[in-house]
Amino acid sequence: MIVSLLTDYGHEDDFAGVLHGVIAGVAPGARVIDLTHGIPRYGVRRGALVLARALPYLPAGVHLAVVDPQVGTERRAVAVRTAEENRLLVGPDNGLLSLAWARFGGAVEAVDITRSPHRLEPVSATFHGRDLFAPVAAQLAAGAELADAGEAIEPGELEAIELPEARREEGRLTAHVLSLDGYGNAALNVSHDALVGTGLTLGREVELEAGGERCLASFTQTFADVPAGELLVYEDAYGNLAVAINRGDAASTLGLAPGDEVHVRPR
Repeated sequence: MIVSLLTDYGHEDDFAGVLHGVIAGVAPGARVIDLTHGIPRYGVRRGALVLARALPYLPAGVHLAVVDPQVGTERRAVAVRTAEENRLLVGPDNGLLSLAWARFGGAVEAVDITRSPHRLEPVSATFHGRDLFAPVAAQLAAGAELADAGEAIEPGELEAIELPEARREEGRLTAHVLSLDGYGNAALNVSHDALVGTGLTLGREVELEAGGERCLASFTQTFADVPAGELLVYEDAYGNLAVAINRGDAASTLGLAPGDEVHVRPR
């Protein structure tokens, strides 16, 4: 079985490598996939979005996510089973796992693993990834039952992230920045289906308004459909409307941050 890893640990320290070591010690037959360790520090919302959009491309297994600014506090540590594909999600109960379980039909079983019999002792107050989440994930990958990993809790009690919804108003679409990638491209909370009837179609000129500034962009299929340095909107690899600059940084140029409103209007 696979164990996928998503954290905000980065690669400068030994944290991500130690997770590998713990999993290898408990479940040497598990295949570990590093989804990313580059989530921005404390970026729970960003981690939740990445986890939800990436997991459909991974085999079903155990999916460990650690973005945990409240480590060592009263926040719960949990393991959750999804309704579809029998995936197991392990991590802090701060909403990080919620978009992923929603992607797979919801959470049907959950346990509080804070005092799990699978944890390493002594448990550090600041490194639950090593002492709690990794050993529990490894035991589950090795065949341990979810019910034996901790104390049963109602799935409805789990913390969940609620994302804003785009809305149509006055001939324009008011969207929100979901996330920014390393190129400065800004994904918006607008799916392909949500574009129907908006007049936003390939080849059309589009007016963008963000932070009180207005600019024009082209709705294209890919970056190189406009000259270098030109602004574009496009559907990204995950089916969301996105804003970019060909060979540039749209987020910095337009001053975009996650959660910002962006008004989009066909010209």
